[in-house]
Amino acid sequence: MDFALTPDQQAIRSGVAAVCARFGDDYWLERDQQGGFPHEFHKAMAEGGWLGITMPEEYGGAGLGVTEAAIMMHTVASFGGGFTAASTLHINLFGPHAIVVHGTPEQKKRWLVPLIKGEEQTCFGVTEADAGLDTTSIKTFARRTDGGYLISGGKIWTSTAQVASKIVLLARTTPKSDCRRPTDGITLFYTDLDRRHIEVREIEKLGRKAVDSNQIFITDLFVPENDRVGDEGKGFQYLLDSINPERILVAAENVGLGQGALERAVKYARERVVFGRPIGKNQAIQHPLAQSWAELEAAYWMVLRAAWLYDSGQPCGAEANAAKLLAGGAGFEAATRAVLTHGGMGYAKEFHVERLFRESILPRIAPVTEQLILSFIAEKVLGLPKSY
Repeated sequence: MDFALTPDQQAIRSGVAAVCARFGDDYWLERDQQGGFPHEFHKAMAEGGWLGITMPEEYGGAGLGVTEAAIMMHTVASFGGGFTAASTLHINLFGPHAIVVHGTPEQKKRWLVPLIKGEEQTCFGVTEADAGLDTTSIKTFARRTDGGYLISGGKIWTSTAQVASKIVLLARTTPKSDCRRPTDGITLFYTDLDRRHIEVREIEKLGRKAVDSNQIFITDLFVPENDRVGDEGKGFQYLLDSINPERILVAAENVGLGQGALERAVKYARERVVFGRPIGKNQAIQHPLAQSWAELEAAYWMVLRAAWLYDSGQPCGAEANAAKLLAGGAGFEAATRAVLTHGGMGYAKEFHVERLFRESILPRIAPVTEQLILSFIAEKVLGLPKSY
């Protein structure tokens, strides 16, 4: 049993860190205050070849696994950009995975190459306001027409739709009431985000201002048949190919954010002198920070275990969900303790921990709530009756 990173994995961490080091605290503070997508950072990561880390080599990607992607995103989030930096890249890693698995060679060439090069950006149109995590109850509908489909409906929490040119779009092609199983009759599309038929309204939110989240309204959007991913009616199953990788990556990112916040807290605790002694000499400061170190380490190794299982072709649902649960709590607690360690200055933007604190709540909510994770583990691992 070897817990060490391979030389190639260490090289990924070093290479990504070198890019991230070019974008310091001032850059991310300005993005947080003024908004505006981090195009410079996105371009730098594209030029470094990092946007295609999990994509097939024949389309310009690196052909690596979720483990390597998790190492990359952990590094990205730990360098001060937090979830803003991670979300700039996140959709490239899990969103198109269904295309990689189920797309035709023509679709892969047409869609993946510009994503890897950073020439196009996509967004993820799955969640709906009235359905939430009950994805089988989505109402966006794709009606057959000559040469394709006409789609109408709406989505919410569609990140990067302000800057995206493409959209991963989930829609019903058969009403739920006419399906044998709730998961049937749902189809996955990857198509142009045609703003003549898609209205995008940005949602003002707590953190991550530079990476927009939106509610979108779709009216008679024509989607050619060759923009359908796989078979009609099997989109829900295809979507499952992205779920575990997404949970693993979100977990890796929140561990990185938490460790970045912890590093700032430790530095401040060493340097801040009150009553003639550094505050880090007091156990009331030491113990919470030490607790966070242990919690973040435990979460990190659960992330890598889940990623290893996924890349090995083994079941990893419980581990991916557990990693997301543990990392969500550990990152949030570390960011909270970092603010408290700074005292009054933790409330000030110049020390950056308040920004990380605001972002750290997101992985406790998205892409799945802690309560549903616990229900999943109770049912699938512990064998208890389904509770919902």
